[in-house]
Amino acid sequence: MRARTTVVIATRDRAAELARTLAQLSTLEPRPPVVVLDNASGDDTADVAARYPGVRVIRLPQNLGAAARTLGVLVAETPYVAFSDDDSWWAPGALTEAERIFDEHPRTGLLAARTLVGPEARDDPVTPELARSPLGRPDGAPGPLVLGFLACSAIVRRTAYLQVGGFSPLLHFGAEEQLLAYDLAARGWEVCYVGRLRAHHHPSRSRPPSSWRRRAELRNRLLIAVLRRPPRVCRREVARTLVTAPGAVLGAVARLPRALGSRRVLPEHVENQARTLERTAEWRASRS
Repeated sequence: MRARTTVVIATRDRAAELARTLAQLSTLEPRPPVVVLDNASGDDTADVAARYPGVRVIRLPQNLGAAARTLGVLVAETPYVAFSDDDSWWAPGALTEAERIFDEHPRTGLLAARTLVGPEARDDPVTPELARSPLGRPDGAPGPLVLGFLACSAIVRRTAYLQVGGFSPLLHFGAEEQLLAYDLAARGWEVCYVGRLRAHHHPSRSRPPSSWRRRAELRNRLLIAVLRRPPRVCRREVARTLVTAPGAVLGAVARLPRALGSRRVLPEHVENQARTLERTAEWRASRS
């Protein structure tokens, strides 16, 4: 049986972690082709990746962030593409099961898998949020609808991903999954959580400080509002971010002209879904 899913990995300066991930992926049956996008690493990341059979390495002259994954999708020769990070990999059987689901559900554009963290395989905190999505499960869908996911545990239909342009280069890294989910839903593609699909994530110790990651996410959520949400949501996000993280607002300012130039408000039904998710999150937070 031949793999019909390519694994795409964007990485930077994590040669040791990448080697572990590629070793894990090489044990899958059938073995998937892998494309590694080296985001201008200063170490031997590209050389390490090139040692593994079935791995194509693309060295980038600059760090493109999450958007580097789109180059991997473009060169993939399979109908489906799974994303891994350099510190994550897919469980045995997950990719072949995803292929079956895509085959049976032609309107499904993205499958969000269950993410198991560390050697103890505990659920990532995002996983239960996806599993209990208030958007429900339409007739014929493979799982509940979601408007977010973890990139390290997502599988896409290649044509759907390329139709919406993939991950935005404007955001670089941080909450980039939300914008892609919005754009897929806006084009009529289902974005579904399917818990029987599993990916393992062993977070690297070589990571930016949590404060940096939080600021990047807040900056990008503000930019996503500008890109896709109504004016009142934009005003709300600016006010909220000014209170919680004024540095994130400053970080968004330089990107605002490009965001405004790419503004495309969500269709009403997708905007209603986004509001439902926000109201649910606020209600759950008030109960905790």
